[in-house]
Amino acid sequence: MFLRWMVRNDQKGVDFGIWNNIPASQLMIPLDVHVEKTARKLGLLHRKQRDWLAVEEITNNLKKFDPVDPVKYDFALFGLSIEKMI
Repeated sequence: MFLRWMVRNDQKGVDFGIWNNIPASQLMIPLDVHVEKTARKLGLLHRKQRDWLAVEEITNNLKKFDPVDPVKYDFALFGLSIEKMI
């Protein structure tokens, strides 16, 4: 999560974007129980374990939507589960 904040740059001030030497395309999705739940329901995750290979699977599937910044979907995946919308 720290890397996301330091690498990504958004206009809302959530992500600082002060580390310019790491491209956002190299970031991996932070995996918690909420992101996992939503990713499974959306078909972004099929692996049973919550491990590094699961992180890679979700991130690679998100790269199909945005190869330049796949981690930008992190908060949406998290929020859908928290708000019990999925």
